[in-house]
Amino acid sequence: MQEAKKIVGRYAATYVEDGMVVGLGTGSTAHWFIEEVGRRFQEGELQHIITVSTSDASSEQAKALGLPLKSLDDVNHIDLLVDGADETTRQFAGVKGGGGALLHEKIIAEHSNKIIWIVDESKLVNQLGKFPLPVEVVQFGSWKLFDAFESAGMNPSFRKSTEDSLFVTDSGNYIIDLHLEEIPHPQQIAMEIKHMVGVVEHGLFLNYANIILVAKADGSITKIERSRVERK
Repeated sequence: MQEAKKIVGRYAATYVEDGMVVGLGTGSTAHWFIEEVGRRFQEGELQHIITVSTSDASSEQAKALGLPLKSLDDVNHIDLLVDGADETTRQFAGVKGGGGALLHEKIIAEHSNKIIWIVDESKLVNQLGKFPLPVEVVQFGSWKLFDAFESAGMNPSFRKSTEDSLFVTDSGNYIIDLHLEEIPHPQQIAMEIKHMVGVVEHGLFLNYANIILVAKADGSITKIERSRVERK
């Protein structure tokens, strides 16, 4: 699916217009979007854009390409955010955070006028849950949260960066992945998790995207679009 990711990432860059403030997503598909935006900038097609990144990794890529990069607090809004998703339904319910940037991704999404998700067809599902649901938690008391998730039958596991160390997000938090297998009522789960003390954010992104671009193995792209967004 690597070629499909490249195709849809580059295609999404055609939505970028000169003068925009552009949100740069995180992950293997967003990588190709950033790469193509960088090429267009270097060749003079996009002379007056500003970019805002969702992760340190995407910031480093943007800097290497020479893209003008600002922090979220230095812009009034983001015109267009292009990001990947680990799972998404056609009803615009998604799971994100496989790359560990879910908190920054959601904060930037909240300040974006238009959001495009770019995925390969393996990420388009009828029901969420096969991909583990990431939950970003503060380090203090994190094992208490782990125990609570375990008692609730949510099959938690701490994400690791190596065999001996836990993964730490750009904000200095841990991630607990919940292996739920199925999420038939994502809004209910989202509300329950968000109200747990010590939880910073969860990876359920419900009704954020305006457009989902799905790349197929044959190189074609399916566009799923809607006009109204009510974010959860």
